[in-house]
Formats: sequence, structure tokens, C-alpha cells
Amino acid sequence: MKIKFTVQDPCQIVRKSFGDKIADDFRFAIAQAVGEENIAEMYPNKSNNYCCGGGGGFLQSGFKDQRLAYGKIKDDQIKDSGATYCIAGCHNCHAQIHELSHHFGGNYQVVHFWTILALSLGILGPNERMYLGDDLKDVNVFHPESALY
Repeated sequence: MKIKFTVQDPCQIVRKSFGDKIADDFRFAIAQAVGEENIAEMYPNKSNNYCCGGGGGFLQSGFKDQRLAYGKIKDDQIKDSGATYCIAGCHNCHAQIHELSHHFGGNYQVVHFWTILALSLGILGPNERMYLGDDLKDVNVFHPESALY
């Protein structure tokens, strides 16, 4: 696979709670799905990773301009990793980073961890591929719902 993935470390479970141990476990699971050689780390990462700017209610706060300005450092961090995809384990991170990519012209996709996991297991339904780029959207895997489309 010639696709590079980077990992967003969610503040609530990494920086504010379980630290590098859970970040390492997260990376282990991701590496099993995409291959360790396809992971491009952001720096800093794990417990020292930057917040995306979407957590703590900020995503719904109504301060969009400030939220996007704060998130610029995350957008730059993802771009600097050279990854095509950013894997987010948190819904707020996913929504914020997805918006950052569009707002700042990031040209990277943002996917939930479960999307990559389900895709690697061959069980990602056709209706669950909206965040995948063209390089992964048509990965031919069996799924019972495929007959519906």
C-alpha cells in the first residue's frame, strides 16, 4: 500500500487520561489494519500532541473563526506528516479536522478509526465510505449490503 496515515491522539483519552500507553495501543491497532510502514507520525505526538481545537464543546460553541484559527496548528502538523489520511479516534476530532482540511486546503482525508478497521476486515458497507478518498473508496471487499447498490 502506498497510502500514508497519521494518527490524531484524542485529548480526552491520551493527553488528559491514560497517556502514552493508550496512544501506543491505538497505534498498534492501526498498524495491524494499515501496516506499520504506512504510518507517518505527527510531531509532537502521543501525550505531547496538539489539540485539534474541536474538543471541550468548542466544536458547538459558535466561535467558528476562532476554532479554525486555533486548529491551524493541527492542520499544519498533519500536512507536515505527509499523510494522505488522518485517523481520528474521537468524533469531535474527526469533525474539526475534516473541516480544517477543507478550510485550509489540506488535501488529506479524515477517517474514523472504526472505518479503517472495518475496511481492513472487509466489512465496511458501501454506505459507510463517504470519508474515504478515491484511493480507498472502491476497495473491493465482500459485504452483504453490496448487493443493494
